[in-house]
Amino acid sequence: QVQLVESGGGLVQTGASLRLSCTASGRTFGISTGAWFRQAPGKDREFVAGITWNGDTTYYLDSVKARFTISRENAKNTMYLQMNNLQPEDTALYYCAAVKSWGLISTAPGQYDYWGQGTQVTVSY
Repeated sequence: QVQLVESGGGLVQTGASLRLSCTASGRTFGISTGAWFRQAPGKDREFVAGITWNGDTTYYLDSVKARFTISRENAKNTMYLQMNNLQPEDTALYYCAAVKSWGLISTAPGQYDYWGQGTQVTVSY
């Protein structure tokens, strides 16, 4: 009943910026915590950033917290990930995720009910 669609990925050089967007459609009533994950080939899915329903609390992977900013605009059913000073190690398929009713920020993929299809971010040297 809820679909998430990411956009904004691309191929960039080290130091560049990208803004990822995630828009929810369908029966979005009750969606609360949102998060971004990433997954590189051969590696586990990794938590990147999370945000509560009203945006008052955020949490980041240590390696990105000085460079990335998660935000949301509930009136548009959209969540964002602003990524600055991108590094090659940021290369991955980035997914947005959401909890359907209520939830605190979790770093565990299994705690999320909805997932987007992913958008590729590739950072060259």
